[in-house]
Amino acid sequence: MLTLRIGTAGWSIPKQHAAAFPAGGSHLERYAQRFNAVEINTSFYRPHRTTTYQRWAASVPADFRFAVKAPREITHERRLIDANDALDAFLAQTGGLGSKLGVLLFQLPPNFAFDAASALAFFTMLRERHDGSVVCEPRHPTWFTAQAEDLFGGFRVSRVAADPTIMPAAAEPGGHDEIAYFRLHGAPRVYYSDYSENQIIHHARQVAGAQAQASVWCIYDNTALGAATGNALALAAMLKSQHCK
Repeated sequence: MLTLRIGTAGWSIPKQHAAAFPAGGSHLERYAQRFNAVEINTSFYRPHRTTTYQRWAASVPADFRFAVKAPREITHERRLIDANDALDAFLAQTGGLGSKLGVLLFQLPPNFAFDAASALAFFTMLRERHDGSVVCEPRHPTWFTAQAEDLFGGFRVSRVAADPTIMPAAAEPGGHDEIAYFRLHGAPRVYYSDYSENQIIHHARQVAGAQAQASVWCIYDNTALGAATGNALALAAMLKSQHCK
């Protein structure tokens, strides 16, 4: 079985789940005692200093890893075109995580259709600068084609499995098969809905199946009312007890 990482988008600890975490230390330090991964989403909205990333890296155990979401300037404003300077700045900042940088995440806008030329140019530029793990969450049906899959595979980019999904193929990991990255946003109400026990059992089965062939990340992004933390704790406990089998 390969590496399994479970966490949430951000490391805030909701009051209703505070008892599940150690009492001492910063929120990140407490969070990292229960989970081995986190997804940084604030980087989508604003840059963080390299020293900030260094401080975060120093706050967590050696086996903890961060996924970092790429800035909207790259994905939403420039739409992957002529983004060299923005990408260079992002890579310089996240370099502060050192060996604790696990994954770079590129989430694309829902209205961003696949264009082979611009995608090829961007991922070529990215791979000239960064050799680490990369995942992409496209949200337009045109990205779920053999041509897009070949492009992802050629650049060692894993396609995110997302919930809720725009089409059946989007519910399963794709692209490069080194990483299976699940982003669970909450359903039916995105960012708000709490997943039921039966839904978490389904997530556990998906994760257990993927883990036989890939390193797995499972990130709950339904953080608006604090559901993500409880869902992630429940998934970890379920997998530990092998209740999903």
